[in-house]
Amino acid sequence: QVQLVESGGGLVQAGGSLRLSCVASGSIFSINAMGWYRQTPGNQRELVAGIGSGGSRNYADSVKGRFTISRDNFKNTVYLQMNSLKPEDTGVYYCNALVPVTRWDWGQGTQVTVSS
Repeated sequence: QVQLVESGGGLVQAGGSLRLSCVASGSIFSINAMGWYRQTPGNQRELVAGIGSGGSRNYADSVKGRFTISRDNFKNTVYLQMNSLKPEDTGVYYCNALVPVTRWDWGQGTQVTVSS
């Protein structure tokens, strides 16, 4: 079973930047399309950004042009560079596989709080 550990969150002012990291424990990581998800209180997790095993990327409209997802398969790590942060970006960020049937147990996530 792959374990996912997210880190890099914190408190930042609007307009600031953060870089999130997600380390997966298993080598199977490299063949999976991966995504970063955001959850806010009372809401379901929503996909923020995704990256295919070959590096193709897609983004939610709300973060296009501000967020960049990347991956390092040698390090079993996926990153999310977040720039020009807005208060509405606040939430707990998780990573996991994009395809539901290939997902692993969710990690603890990392809290991102953007103050206005």
